Amino acid sequence: MNAPASLTSASAVAPARDAAPTSASASASASAARATERLRLWDLPLRLFHWTLAAAVSLAWGLGKFGPDQMTLHFRVGYGVAGLLAFRLIWGLIGPRPARFATFVYGPRAFWSYLRDFGRRAPSFWRGHNPMGGAFVIALLAVLAAQVATGLMADPEDYVNTGPLAGAVGIDWARWALAMHGLLAWVLLAMVGLHVAVIGYYKRWKHEDLLTPMLTGWKTVRKDSQAAER
Repeated sequence: MNAPASLTSASAVAPARDAAPTSASASASASAARATERLRLWDLPLRLFHWTLAAAVSLAWGLGKFGPDQMTLHFRVGYGVAGLLAFRLIWGLIGPRPARFATFVYGPRAFWSYLRDFGRRAPSFWRGHNPMGGAFVIALLAVLAAQVATGLMADPEDYVNTGPLAGAVGIDWARWALAMHGLLAWVLLAMVGLHVAVIGYYKRWKHEDLLTPMLTGWKTVRKDSQAAER
């Protein structure tokens, strides 16, 4: 006995409706794949700078808080940090495009626009430092520069660990620099903790790996020009 035409038609439509979400999901995935590309984003000198700076700052911080009373090694590592900052300043002007300050210093509108989407559970595929990351880089470099400067001027009045510029600035400035040097050490620790936490957030929540690209240089990015208003 043949089934009524209406039942036959309904049963034929039902599987098509069930398949629609799967088809739409596949289409979205394919569209996302077409909208991104994998490229070598971070150059070798920048990656070496990043990891060398991380090691130097960690060592200097540990020596400053837990090291020997004579801060000779702490000073030497601090000079190394100063050299690294000088390199980053130069590289931010003449290095490859993703490393240049001009590509990741954004205006307030772009910053707040990116911040509004920060909670979205999706990768940003940003080509370089996103507006929040760019602001953090500038802030971190500024704090590190201030930390180096205050260390050069600091005078703990122990006749041993005096900064090389302490005599030139006078005792009042040298004491102020010593206090600021200690305060900025904790600011740096907080910033490093925030940096690590955000990397974890991107990995776990947004499903975007920010760590591996800084090791290999390769990153999946959007194909568009990201011409956000600066």
